[in-house]
Amino acid sequence: MKINQRLTLCFSLLFSLLSISYASAQQLNISGVVISSEDNEPLIGATVSVKGNPTKGVITDINGQFQLSVEAGTKMLVVSYVGMKTQEIPERYVWI
Repeated sequence: MKINQRLTLCFSLLFSLLSISYASAQQLNISGVVISSEDNEPLIGATVSVKGNPTKGVITDINGQFQLSVEAGTKMLVVSYVGMKTQEIPERYVWI
């Protein structure tokens, strides 16, 4: 596979949405898995953050899993990983 193709290949998100719950301060707790579209393997160390607030984010664990608490009304998440194209994930793919 050419390097350019590899860089343009996007990784996909599989949001298992193991738990979405409302807290008293209108917070949503989101959990999911970040998976590479190249080989369907979990991405260790991918960054998942809220668009417009990159300091509000987490890094995936050894299984590609993450948990993130976001404010209700959050419209977009951003997923990035070294060597791959950054992805913006709209709410329609995240929230139930």
